[in-house]
Amino acid sequence: MNLQINDDLKSKLPDLTANVIRSYNELRSTHHLDQCPLPNKRKIIEMISDLLEILYPGYLRRDRLDLNNVVYYVGELLDRVFEQMSIQISRAFCHGNKLKIDCSPQKRYDFEQLGRTKAFAFLEQIPHIREMLAKDVEAAYSGDPACTSFDEVIFCYPCLVAISVYRLAHLLHDLEVPLIPRIMTEWAHSQTGIDIHPGAKIGEYFFIDHGTGVVIGETCEIGNWVKLYQGVTLGALSFPKDDKGNLVRGAKRHPTIEDNVVIYANATILGGDTVVGHHSVIGSSVWIQESVPARSKITIERPKHEVK
Repeated sequence: MNLQINDDLKSKLPDLTANVIRSYNELRSTHHLDQCPLPNKRKIIEMISDLLEILYPGYLRRDRLDLNNVVYYVGELLDRVFEQMSIQISRAFCHGNKLKIDCSPQKRYDFEQLGRTKAFAFLEQIPHIREMLAKDVEAAYSGDPACTSFDEVIFCYPCLVAISVYRLAHLLHDLEVPLIPRIMTEWAHSQTGIDIHPGAKIGEYFFIDHGTGVVIGETCEIGNWVKLYQGVTLGALSFPKDDKGNLVRGAKRHPTIEDNVVIYANATILGGDTVVGHHSVIGSSVWIQESVPARSKITIERPKHEVK
């Protein structure tokens, strides 16, 4: 049987193209034409991979590294990250300032210099980030009896990927770099199922056991030695609006979790005024929207099972 392709459909493509272009003019909020280039998402993901290799040398990509030859390898990675990060940060600031594609060379130069300054300030903090992450690895090992070594945490635990990317993104957030921190944490969210906003403030020795479905909002404040299980939500109770009906942004909307708190699976804690006191235990599936005193244990009434 001979099948013939209907070429009449292809002849209609010019009309289809015209309709698509017309939609660009009608729906201007969903295109980015005539503007300075956006940060390149693919390049940022590549940059995350290089940064994780710098944070955990010898684990992820290249083996046979030692303290003698690692200087060349890490030096090359840092040079590559610095150049790429400078470009992407510059683009993020251009986007934040709504520059057109034909903006003046002086404006482009100013943002390029700003990008390099911010990128270097970020990379200067890598040793400090490594100190924080070493404590997070220790917390995972200490908090999970199934864990056999620090190496297992670094190789296998999705929470460490999410926390590592969060700590990098939070540093960029503190440097007031727009857009890129959110790209980074949303990539980690897509890889691990753990959603940590880069604006959240998280202390030392942080561990998320299993992790899938955890949500940590932008204005959360989390102390030291806090442990979360899967499905925990640290979210907003409501979204206040101004007189014009617009959302009020920047207010404290998410809870504060003090030191040495354990929050079990699927618990939901909401509200910017909600504080969970230190050394408290929050049981599974608990719903909290009011503050909890220190050293509390909050559980729901045990359900009755009917067996037939």
